[in-house]
Parts: sequence; structure tokens; C-alpha cells
Amino acid sequence: MQRITRRGIEWLSAAADDPEGCRATWIDDPRAPYMLPTGRYFDVVTVDQRVGMETFDQLLRRGLPFGPTVLDHKAQRVGFFLGSRSQETFLHYLGREEGPAPAYRYLSRGSAVVVPGPIPLRGDRYEWLRAPARRPMANPLRPVALATMLVASAELLARVDRYGERYRAADTFGLSAIEGAPIDGAG
Repeated sequence: MQRITRRGIEWLSAAADDPEGCRATWIDDPRAPYMLPTGRYFDVVTVDQRVGMETFDQLLRRGLPFGPTVLDHKAQRVGFFLGSRSQETFLHYLGREEGPAPAYRYLSRGSAVVVPGPIPLRGDRYEWLRAPARRPMANPLRPVALATMLVASAELLARVDRYGERYRAADTFGLSAIEGAPIDGAG
């Protein structure tokens, strides 16, 4: 679980319709989630939690550019922050991928996203997977990396599911993994 830095708080609260009200809310209760409008400072792409967690892991492990990322435990969704007006680039590269895109919601002007407070605790509904440390630097590769990894992660999970359906686990046959394993050098 990550916490927001002071500069991250300044950036997020500046996106609020009432920046001073947002900061006052967080001073009163640093765990309090807050609804922020999208489209002015940032856009957000939300996906199912399973695809989102795999995408987050792939982006992180591969060192690809991505911004703040939020998890909504109750809705089971992950939200990836992009620079505002990134939708055209995101859609262009999503369409260039070979596999089908997973279901997603693109939040821009006229939408809103709920973000965790600066100091969320374990068990809170909203959690930062990657908290904003400061205003994210504009990076034209961020929507490209997200589009690519969303499709790749969805395909990876689909393949894992197909494998699981095709090859049943050893416990299905009443064997433990050790009982079912061949012994090397036995004879």
C-alpha cells in the first residue's frame, strides 16, 4: 500500500472542483476518499481487477511508463491514470494490438474518479497501487504502454484459464501433487 507525498496531494487536490475543500477534507481525515473530476488534469482507464492487477504487474516488471494507479476493492476495478486528452492515442494503439481488448471504461471530461485519501489503511475500500509522488511528467508512451499491456495481460489470463480447463489439477483425481509426481531414478 502506498501513500501520497505532499506534492502528490497538491496535484490531486488541484484537480478537484474545490481544491481547498479537498485539502481540508484530507486534513480532517487523511483516510477519506475523495471524488475528483477527470479530463482536466488527467484521464483514467478502469478495468476489471484481475486484468488490472496483471497489467500493473507487467508494467512494473518491464519498467514501462505508467502513472498513478488506484484499486477499488469493492467494485473490483483498477484505475490507471493517463494525461488528459490521451484517449485518441490510447484507442489508436489499443486497436493496433492483435488480440481483443478487455472490457474497460475510459473516464475523461464529464466523468469522475474516487481516489483514496493520502494515508489509506489496509482494509480501506480504495488503495493506491502506485500513489502520485508529484504531478506526473507528460509521457506520450504512457497510453501506448497501457494499451499494449492491457491486451497482453488479458490474453495471458485467457491462456491460463484455457490451460486450467484443459489440464485438471492433481487434486481432481484424489492425488496430492507429491503422490502424482514421478520419482526420478526409481527403478
